[in-house]
Order: sequence, then structure tokens, then C-alpha cells
Amino acid sequence: MDGLMEDVMVRQDEGTGRESSTLHAGIVERLRDYLVEGNLAGGQRVPEKRLCEEFGVSRTPLREALKVLASEGLIELLPNRGARMRALSQDDIRELFDLMGGLESLAGRLACERITDDDLQEIEALHQEMYGYYLRGDRSNYFRCNQAIHEAILRIAGNDALTVMYRSLSGRIRRFRYAANLDDRGERWSAAVREHELILDALRRRAGSELADILFDHLRHKQTVVVRKLQSPERVQD
Repeated sequence: MDGLMEDVMVRQDEGTGRESSTLHAGIVERLRDYLVEGNLAGGQRVPEKRLCEEFGVSRTPLREALKVLASEGLIELLPNRGARMRALSQDDIRELFDLMGGLESLAGRLACERITDDDLQEIEALHQEMYGYYLRGDRSNYFRCNQAIHEAILRIAGNDALTVMYRSLSGRIRRFRYAANLDDRGERWSAAVREHELILDALRRRAGSELADILFDHLRHKQTVVVRKLQSPERVQD
């Protein structure tokens, strides 16, 4: 009987742990989306009290989520003063986008050497899902699928050192990648979709050199739009 009770207690503890882990992941995702979608400007403090009320959580899980996003480079933690959005200059953005373009270029070249038919089917499915969100004007879910495609290419490339470098940079420019598709006329967004068609076609043909160039140019085009936004009087998505 004692053994049965111990087993029940262990299962209850395991269930609680899974629920806690799920809650934590959910808060991190919601907070990441909130910040990436441009709700705070570079250098602006993160309003912890308001976000706790909006997310329906206490300060402790929110601050744990902030630590995760700080490790991704999206925000900065301030000693005993909360957190703020990481601010980047135009020169920072130019350099980071070029560096990320180089990393994605290498990932594409390696992925073309190693991609399987199953891998290709996975990316094709993500692309179709992404395109559906584009047609519906759902920028948030479009961006989620967009990033999943880039992450899939990185995973297929199979280079751990490359993955570490990529992850150390991706959080720092994530919100700017999102903002690049927010021009009022939607021209950059439609251009990005066409570029993803080219990415998919190059993957199908295992055209590594071609894909490397497409991915670098893809990041360079986003960089151009972001810098232009920062130079404009409105500064819509700084």
C-alpha cells in the first residue's frame, strides 16, 4: 500500500512538473511575441506589472521568462531595476543582418548536401501554412511559420557550432525581422513570400550555391527595409 501511495505521489509530482513546464513555455512564447511585434521601443523598460495583469501571472514566472529572453538577446536585464528592450543602432543592425545572412547562407549550402525527402516535405508543409497566413493577413502566425522554415534549414544543416552562433544572434534581430514586413503597402511582405518560393525551389533542386545567395540576399533586403524605417521620421518599429 505504501508503495502504491508513493507511486501516486510521484506521478502527481511529475504531472505538476509538466504543467509548470508548459506554463513556463507558454509565458515565454507570449512575452516573446509581445516584444517581437513591436509593442516596446529599443531601450524602453518592460512594464512587468501591466504584463502580469495582461497574462494573468505573478511576477515570478514573468521574471523567469524575461531571463530566457535576455539569454536570447531580445532584452537586457537591469540589476534590481527590471528589464528593457535591447537598443540597436543602424550600424549594429547592418552588421548583425550581414552576419546572420552569412550564417543562413552557410546553413542553406549545408542543408542542400544533407536534406532528405522527408525534410523537404516538412519544409513544403510549413511553406504552405505560411502562405495561407500571408493570404489572410495574419502577420503573427506568418512570422512563426517563417522562422520555423529558417530553423528547419539550420537543423538540416547539421552543424552544431553553426547552430550555437545562429541562436546567439537570432534573438537580437528577431523583432527587426518581423518589422521588415510591416510596410504600409505590403510590398516587402509580398517580396519576402516570393523569396521563400525561391528558397523552396533551390532546396528541391539541392542547389546549394544558389540557395546560399538567395538566403544572404533575403537578409540583406530585410536589412535595407529596417534601416530605412529607422531613418524615417515616424520611426514606426524602432
